[in-house]
Amino acid sequence: MAALTKAEARARAGGARDAAHRSGAGPMVSAALVECLAGEAGRVIAGYMPIRSEADPLPAMTALAARNRICVPVVVGPGEALRFREWVPGCALERGPFGVEVPAGGADLTPDLLIVPMLAFDARLFRLGYGGGFYDRTLEALRKTGAPEAVGLAYAAQELTEVPLEPTDQPLDRLVTEQGARRPLP
Repeated sequence: MAALTKAEARARAGGARDAAHRSGAGPMVSAALVECLAGEAGRVIAGYMPIRSEADPLPAMTALAARNRICVPVVVGPGEALRFREWVPGCALERGPFGVEVPAGGADLTPDLLIVPMLAFDARLFRLGYGGGFYDRTLEALRKTGAPEAVGLAYAAQELTEVPLEPTDQPLDRLVTEQGARRPLP
């Protein structure tokens, strides 16, 4: 079988994600993330506000907020890295670029752990997003100044044999699905 193009991979993975979401696997993914990150304290953790059928990090963000500072991404513009605005449970939200909700106020923070959404992943823990490159640019920039940890959040059904790659694609450090956490295979 020939390698998938990114467009083909996005279509296949989007359908698989939608089906997994409809199957009711969402609470299991959220619970696995809460369990995986339960010991984190004193960190700046970037979650995200889920859209479409993305796995939901909000239960983990809420649980982590007592011992960590939590933030969510804000799209600055095309071709730009993401910025992160502080989020606290129950904070006022406003519609940001692409219709994603972001905190209406709050400090700009630099995360040292990012919970990352996706359309697909492979065993090497490369991810496939929507095609804007926002997370790849952000991880590349953050990794030049430190070593933030990128934890992907997805349904197991989103796994592909191989995610099509470009030189700018950044790997994840860990991945959490309803089946638990895992590290990349070589």
